[in-house]
Amino acid sequence: MAKNLTVAVLGPGGTGGLLAALLSRAGHRVICLAGTDTARALRTTGIRVRSAQFGDFTAPVEADTRLRETVDACLVTVKHTALDAALARVPATALGDALLVPFLNGVEHPAVLRAHHRPELVAPAVIRVESTRLAPGMIEHGTPFTEIDLSGDQVPRPRLDALAETLTAAGPNTRVTADESATLWAKMSFLAPFALLTTRYAVPIGEARSRHRAELTALVAETAAVSRACGGPADPVQALARYDSFPPLAKSSMQRDAEAGRPLELDAIGGALLRAADRYGIAVPVTAGLVRELGEQEAARGH
Repeated sequence: MAKNLTVAVLGPGGTGGLLAALLSRAGHRVICLAGTDTARALRTTGIRVRSAQFGDFTAPVEADTRLRETVDACLVTVKHTALDAALARVPATALGDALLVPFLNGVEHPAVLRAHHRPELVAPAVIRVESTRLAPGMIEHGTPFTEIDLSGDQVPRPRLDALAETLTAAGPNTRVTADESATLWAKMSFLAPFALLTTRYAVPIGEARSRHRAELTALVAETAAVSRACGGPADPVQALARYDSFPPLAKSSMQRDAEAGRPLELDAIGGALLRAADRYGIAVPVTAGLVRELGEQEAARGH
């Protein structure tokens, strides 16, 4: 890749907006792809970031409702529930030789994207960050860290290394991982119990890990078993220790979506976990029960 890149960001929300602003500040050309009103706001004001890690700054970006030219990379930072609609903004013909880099929860989206774009150019990533879009072009970054694992079993390694170097230079500590499935399941095995339990009971992690300890322990064990079968990490003791170290008021993104009345990524997280368990004949009764109850709650809300 060239030293100065042209990067499209599909969905400039909390994560996408932060990455777009950091890349722009580092000297790269950034094109944000969003709805008409958001695109207009970004063209007018740029993206304003408040961050303890990166400081407070405003970065100019270009913005459009659709990708109209080839780029070096396209970061996909929408929710899984919006993925199909968002992909209409990035026609395969416009992507050209761009790396398509999804930062989505779950483990099934790479297959969807490889049906949309050349498989050897789809590079799934996971990011560890808490970043919130307060309004179009206004991003609040709450964590003192921003870490990315970049993968892509079919992507030429030099392209992954070059993009990782670009991202790290812009701010987020980025490493290339050798096993795509293990990378995605590493996040999934942590995210699924956290998301399902906090959302089902509408409580932050501190209350979930104390009042619903037995369910959390069972969820962690079930998820670890599925992750192990899929080639991912499987350390229930370590997972529980991570939950116990979390700030007690921390909430999952799924819980925040429920509170805001937004559609839940239930199928991408819970549904995908159940489908993987079924493929390998693994019993996950606690997970299945929570997914069913959350589905009933969402249906009652009209989603």
